[in-house]
Amino acid sequence: MEYPERYWDDILFFFDRFPAELELYRAFSEQMERVFDQARVKVQKSQISFYGRHLFAAASLPIRRKKGWPEHCLIVTFGLGRKLDSARIAVAVEPYPGRWTHHMLLTAPQQLDAEWLSWMEEAWYFSQTK
Repeated sequence: MEYPERYWDDILFFFDRFPAELELYRAFSEQMERVFDQARVKVQKSQISFYGRHLFAAASLPIRRKKGWPEHCLIVTFGLGRKLDSARIAVAVEPYPGRWTHHMLLTAPQQLDAEWLSWMEEAWYFSQTK
C-alpha cells in the first residue's frame, strides 16, 4: 500500500482525542493493507481515504453522531453500484444514479469479516471501472 510520508504522524493527530477509535482504525488499516496492497492512502482533515484508480473506501470519525449510535465507533464509507440490504449498514444514499454510498459503523475488529471484505472488494472493483 502506498502511504504519504508522514502517515503515522498524521494518523496520530487525526485520532488525537479518540484512542478507542484509533485502535479500531489500526485493525481496519491492517486488513485493508493485507488485501489492497496496490491502494494509496491519503489522510485528510475529515477522513482517511483509500484509492485505487478512484476513491473506493474511507474511514472517519462520527462528528455528526445520530441518536442511538455507539459511543465509540469508526465510520467506514464505501461506494457500490447497488444498494446493500444489510442491518450492518447505518446509512446508504444514492448521490448519483447507479452509485450508492454506504456508511457502516465499525465498533469491533470482529466486524472486519468475510462479508465486510466482500463489500470492500466490490467497492474496489466498482471504483476501478468508473
